Amino acid sequence: MRKAVLYIAVSLDGYLADEQGGVSWLQGDGSDPQAAGSYEAFLDTIDTVVLGGKTYRQIVTELSPSVWAYPDKRSYVITRQPQRDTEEIVFTRCAPAQLVAELKAQPGKDIWICGGASLIQQLIAADLIERFCITVIPVLLGKGIPLFAQSSNALCLKLISTQSYNGMVDLVYERRR
Repeated sequence: MRKAVLYIAVSLDGYLADEQGGVSWLQGDGSDPQAAGSYEAFLDTIDTVVLGGKTYRQIVTELSPSVWAYPDKRSYVITRQPQRDTEEIVFTRCAPAQLVAELKAQPGKDIWICGGASLIQQLIAADLIERFCITVIPVLLGKGIPLFAQSSNALCLKLISTQSYNGMVDLVYERRR
């Protein structure tokens, strides 16, 4: 069965965006700017992207306004704003847990849980994310949108791998069952 994989970057103090939702700080320290990160290899493992409406709007207005950032991947945008589907993007009001459970039951590669924070929290609460790929960026924001909200339940993980490049560190964990 396919895995739902959270692949995301955070500041050293645990924020996925600054207070205004900005991500201009998502970069290494410049010590080795030519170093290959894990992103390209990760993209080869997935064929589906799931993201929230705010993340979608940020991608199409700031990060990649001229072309869809994830070509050749089926993307599902969970949003309350009605929009027309495109060849690559399905806009849905479906509950995140329901959508991801349905996608996991279908054949294919892994499913990228791209963001944002609310979507991630709902999928963690529903126990639907099996792998956590977190890139720690060498910056302390002090304030912002936390990746993980407070929860009443502990989530036990097992470290699978680490990789460092250009001052950033990739941490890959899987759920302990």
